[in-house]
Amino acid sequence: MAEPQPPGWSYQLSPLLVLSTRSHPSGAETGERVVLVGRGEAFPPGHPTTRLCLDLLREALPAVAVTRMLDVGCGAGILSLAAAALGVPRVVGVDISRPAARTTWQNAKNNGLAGPILTVQGSTECLKAGFDLVVANLPWEVQLDKIPELDRLAAPAGRLILSGFRDNQESLLLESYLKLGWSLQRRLTWDFHHPELPRDLSFTWSAWLLGEAAPA
Repeated sequence: MAEPQPPGWSYQLSPLLVLSTRSHPSGAETGERVVLVGRGEAFPPGHPTTRLCLDLLREALPAVAVTRMLDVGCGAGILSLAAAALGVPRVVGVDISRPAARTTWQNAKNNGLAGPILTVQGSTECLKAGFDLVVANLPWEVQLDKIPELDRLAAPAGRLILSGFRDNQESLLLESYLKLGWSLQRRLTWDFHHPELPRDLSFTWSAWLLGEAAPA
């Protein structure tokens, strides 16, 4: 499957809720609310790992009550916007990039979601623990470095949504979380192939939902 790079990206978050880079996305139905995503200098919203995280977020939120969510490496704030639009009362988006944090804040303000969304420019080390859901769409090397920190930030019985890595990078990362008492509850994948690249350069993106391991 080719990596999606449409001129106007959109994602159906719920029957009456659409995330989009266009104020009037094609195919939108009357009565649907459009949460407009301004890209700024952040990562393109059409990346497969963004879609995988949105899919897991859409599944995870109705299953267990989430009152506080953390979006690590928030970029344009897509995951923060999605969570707030779906009713999470407090969402914290954190990014070491000032332009990214500014874009998230502006997107929240433009969509009337500045109330539930708090944007922080800096590292997660400045945050206190206690998030019901921690979402981190980060490169594999950063994921490895952040294992203890993401574990710290999750509340007891909290959950993690992780992506940004390939299927051949999962083993070490998963082993580390299992040792900390996490369990893999859901795994989604997205096969990637760019039409202009040789076929042998194809690979598979992965995303996980991790939860508390069941008692032995």
